[in-house]
Amino acid sequence: MRTTLTLDDDVADKLKQFAHRRRLSFKAAVNAVIRQGLVGQARRGPSVRFRLRPFTSPLRPGIDPLRLNQLADDLELERSGRPLRR
Repeated sequence: MRTTLTLDDDVADKLKQFAHRRRLSFKAAVNAVIRQGLVGQARRGPSVRFRLRPFTSPLRPGIDPLRLNQLADDLELERSGRPLRR
């Protein structure tokens, strides 16, 4: 089959390099790369589904475990009667 194909410059350069390395014509290189891509898609098969396992936190919603030290400092300041920093 004969067709016209417009390639981006970088793709054409890579195809030319591929053809040169394999000692193929440009046409044979294009066909080989397309064929390889199509076969690779068929072999891949269905993708494995990602399962999300929920994590049950011992902390209440809204409590940031990375800021517990700041919470402890704020509670200590509150107990001492000094104003809280914000």
